[in-house]
Amino acid sequence: MMSLVGALGRGAMLLATKRRRVADTNLKLCFPEIDANERQALVSRHFSSLGKAAMDFAIAWWWPDDAIFSRVEIEGRQHVDDAMARGKGVIFLTAHFTSIEISGRLLVSLCPALPMYRPNANPVLERIMVENRERHVERTIPRQDTRLMIRTLKDGKGVWFAPDQNFGAKGSVFAPFFGVAASSNPSLSRFARLTGAAVVPFVVFRRPEGGYRMLIEPALDDFPTDDPIADITRYHQITERWVREAPEQYNWIHRRFKKRPPGEAPVY
Repeated sequence: MMSLVGALGRGAMLLATKRRRVADTNLKLCFPEIDANERQALVSRHFSSLGKAAMDFAIAWWWPDDAIFSRVEIEGRQHVDDAMARGKGVIFLTAHFTSIEISGRLLVSLCPALPMYRPNANPVLERIMVENRERHVERTIPRQDTRLMIRTLKDGKGVWFAPDQNFGAKGSVFAPFFGVAASSNPSLSRFARLTGAAVVPFVVFRRPEGGYRMLIEPALDDFPTDDPIADITRYHQITERWVREAPEQYNWIHRRFKKRPPGEAPVY
């Protein structure tokens, strides 16, 4: 089934002209060392990965735990237990890979955690997404509901958090992502400081042979600092390391570099 939806994703690439251009631009900025042919091949693999993401939604929403976990290799499970044992909540820090939906389902099966998400502008899709996600979790946290996020952490629970998309709102900061200035949300440092929550990086990759690999890293030491740009830069470096491991699985169709520093020309 994954092969089929992957092929459908590659087919959709022919119709998604604008998103294909966005992906190519992002890859040109982040991997200037690869040539046009290599980029095109990577874009094709990325759209295949996007197709597989549709299957991930079905798995995350409707498969039982035993069926999912029989296909998952977990590295670093003890880091969840260690961080939760502190009793101050845990920010489970991840990024927008195409396996994003399955990552939330896996996390909430390991500990009490709530996913933070960006609401969909379409009310029908929003209802479908929330209802299916909340089949497996106490509730979901809309991105703008920072009070609920802070309360969840202070209650000693976990929060799934992925601040790696373009942040165009007031208060954004620019930090390098693959050497390119990217508008970012500095609230990661604020949430960690206000609550004393541990910050645990984790990511889920699809394995070439099938199934998933969930990588959970130790809680960040000396975090947050007094410099939110340094904190975001550290997060970006973690994300870059993950991207290099499975570049086709990162979300390249997002306009990550849409907002530019003053005086810089648009990139899209």
